[in-house]
Amino acid sequence: MTAADLHLLAAALRADSADVASCTRVLTTVLRDALPPGLVGVDHRRTLADRMRGRPGLPVALTVTTPDEQLVLRQTGHGVHAEIRRVVHGVTIKRTTVDLDDWLLALAAVLSGLATRSAAAREALTRLLG
Repeated sequence: MTAADLHLLAAALRADSADVASCTRVLTTVLRDALPPGLVGVDHRRTLADRMRGRPGLPVALTVTTPDEQLVLRQTGHGVHAEIRRVVHGVTIKRTTVDLDDWLLALAAVLSGLATRSAAAREALTRLLG
């Protein structure tokens, strides 16, 4: 995948990233089944009504985990907080707060790397980009 493809993927994700819920829907519905288990994690805020009705609740955070980093997108009271964590042997050694564009480019790079190694991931990216 070229740099232009990474920017195209980031633009496609940016279009759906007005809030964590939209971005979460894109990643979980399109990529969850195609990518290795455990790559995409979603945290939900569940009200009592959600728990009583068996609903998952409102997605408030999205974490994409690779062997050497975690990309975290979290809904806060003031908007969206994007963070890239450097991980070594399961221990976070560095946390960097980034703007949403940088986070999406990092995500696009992760997905691009997976697509070069996996036909299923490549197919998911093709569906995502339309």
